[in-house]
Amino acid sequence: MLLRLIVQYSKPYKWWIAAVLFLQLATTMATLYLPSLNAGIIDQGVVNGDVDYIWSTGGVMLVVALIQVVTAVGAVYFGARTAMAIGRDVRRSVFHAVAGFSAREVNRFGAPTLITRGTNDVHQVQMLVLMGLNFMVTAPIMCVGGVIMALQEDPGLSWLVWVSVPILLLVVGFLVVRLMPLFRTMQDRIDGINSVLREQITGIRVIRAFVREPYETQRFREANEKLTETGVKVGQLFVLMFPVIGLILHLATAAVMWFGGQRVDAGEMEPGALTAFLQYLLQILMAVMMGTFMAMMVPRAMVCAERIREVLDVEPSLHEPAVGATLDDDGAQRGRVEFRNVSFGYPGAEEPVLKGLSFTAEPGQTTAIIGSTGAGKSTLLNLVPRLYDADDGEVLIDGVNVAALDRKTLSRAVAAVPQRPYLFSGTVASNLRYGKSDASEAELWDALSIAQAADFVRDKDGGLEAPISQGGTNVSGGQRQRLCIARALVARPWVYLFDDSFSALDVTTDANVRAALAENIAEATIIVVAQRVATITEADQIIVLDDGFVVGRGTHEQLLESCETYQQIVESQMTAEEVA
Repeated sequence: MLLRLIVQYSKPYKWWIAAVLFLQLATTMATLYLPSLNAGIIDQGVVNGDVDYIWSTGGVMLVVALIQVVTAVGAVYFGARTAMAIGRDVRRSVFHAVAGFSAREVNRFGAPTLITRGTNDVHQVQMLVLMGLNFMVTAPIMCVGGVIMALQEDPGLSWLVWVSVPILLLVVGFLVVRLMPLFRTMQDRIDGINSVLREQITGIRVIRAFVREPYETQRFREANEKLTETGVKVGQLFVLMFPVIGLILHLATAAVMWFGGQRVDAGEMEPGALTAFLQYLLQILMAVMMGTFMAMMVPRAMVCAERIREVLDVEPSLHEPAVGATLDDDGAQRGRVEFRNVSFGYPGAEEPVLKGLSFTAEPGQTTAIIGSTGAGKSTLLNLVPRLYDADDGEVLIDGVNVAALDRKTLSRAVAAVPQRPYLFSGTVASNLRYGKSDASEAELWDALSIAQAADFVRDKDGGLEAPISQGGTNVSGGQRQRLCIARALVARPWVYLFDDSFSALDVTTDANVRAALAENIAEATIIVVAQRVATITEADQIIVLDDGFVVGRGTHEQLLESCETYQQIVESQMTAEEVA
């Protein structure tokens, strides 16, 4: 999974990678060549007192060292550029994949883990690529080349290589096997702490309102301690790894000096050859250490690559049609919404939320949806802009199934104001232009006036250019709701969907907004989900939902006479008002 991901995203940078490999090869060959030159200086120059040889060979060493420095710097430069570019491309792919998800896929993964997979997981893979490009050529060539060069210097000490290298590999292999499950657990724990932190930041007002800081602090402490516990276990293995590797290195050095010194004393080996053999052995062990660093990063990167691939391999449940249908802009029934025997259920639910719904919302009319909590009102609305696809039946606009419509066509035809109004960081104008990017200021002020938001926008410093923080947290709930209504109005669609979009407004403002909507978008199809009966008494058609079924349909007066569920809703609200 890891290799497939890296190969897939490294193809555009094959020439950069080739440059890295060539420079790494040059660096490694220079590194392997230096100990032999050093041995020659000791054995022929120092021992024999040949000063000219020392100068000439020393000059060659300086040139080789200079080449080594230049090629090493070049390799690191191109390696870093390649790794950063691959990380950028993977992040972009994850972002585009998530942007193409329907609400079904987002709910399946959850926002916290999607954030982690698009940031921390990609970073781990990116760092592995960086380390791999730096060590991929150097480590194996230095290891193999060091063995060959060491044997050329003195075969009698070769047994030290065959003993120390396997011991080092066994230690590293054991630790890597132990690290794999810990890294997977660590990524899951990072997801957990992100989930708690995100939830607490989002719900900070509720936490303070109910004085739940101690409870939430304990929740975060538990998630933090779980992550810390896993991190400590990983750290313990790392703490064990480096002393063991250092011990093997020092023991190997001591063994070379001990047994090599005896061979030099016996005249079986030159002092320069002993020095070179020691340097080659250290190079071999350093190459193994490079592999160790790679081995430490591979398990975590493998886990991260698997998590990234899970996102990239998801097939969105909402498919774009190969050739999107269009709507007739001049149609006589422009904006007619029809539900034909529609059923829908969420993944894992025991039964559908909506069951066999059939009704029509006509242009120039207001269709209201009402029902108890959990009756499926918001779900019904989400099927029109195709946030979900119906499991059975059809949702049609002007006789065309929404699943067959091009996304831009559907976006132009339908504008929705969600139950939880959301504003993006920027300005008032930038938020309103989400509905129409080229809208003029006159159009923005017109939409604000209809939504009863013009007055408070004028009072803000900057007016339309007044800053809006992420989520709209620097404006009140009612102001945020009215700005979201204005954003939908700027688009001037054929179908307006209001998902309980007047709940944060006082009675007077609610009435003014509804009156302005009736006057300015009278030709459009309006579908309103409401909790307050007073909001929908003037609707041309009221659909009553109960347990996913349509149990009533008609005007306010008709339903008072014929629909028991509607009567109960009206009576409950009237009783509440009387008690108040």
